[in-house]
Amino acid sequence: MTEAVNNTDSAAVHIDVREIMSYLPHRYPFLLVDRVTEFVADTRIKALKNVTINEPFFMGHFEQYPVMPGVLIIEALAQAAGILAIKSQGQRADNELYFFVGIDKARFKRQVVPGDQLVFEVETITVKRGIGKYSARALVDGQVACEAEIMCAKREV
Repeated sequence: MTEAVNNTDSAAVHIDVREIMSYLPHRYPFLLVDRVTEFVADTRIKALKNVTINEPFFMGHFEQYPVMPGVLIIEALAQAAGILAIKSQGQRADNELYFFVGIDKARFKRQVVPGDQLVFEVETITVKRGIGKYSARALVDGQVACEAEIMCAKREV
């Protein structure tokens, strides 16, 4: 497993899907982050998802013109925000989960289709009493596909 570099000059890391699964409870087909490439604790994260025709949602959305549902792009951004929150704390305790609790200013600018690589850029706006607010963007080839402000909350279960 890779350690984060904790300064803003060098944030490059390689966090693979096995380590991501130690932070998030999501599993196939709902784990939507494949890798983390940058991380600065409490500040920002950059992650990615390779979108393939084999995704289960493409069978019904849409057969003649497969498009990744916007709600799943938002969910992927929330998962990236969750990784940022959890990794910034060190590790997720067995009795806690981070829930997606809010979304503001969501906009979709470009369709995401098989063969695209989604790059997620998430930055912390604020964290208070276990609730984090994040500025999030999903890009394809440098073009914004989706942007939103996302809120995640830590809860004991």
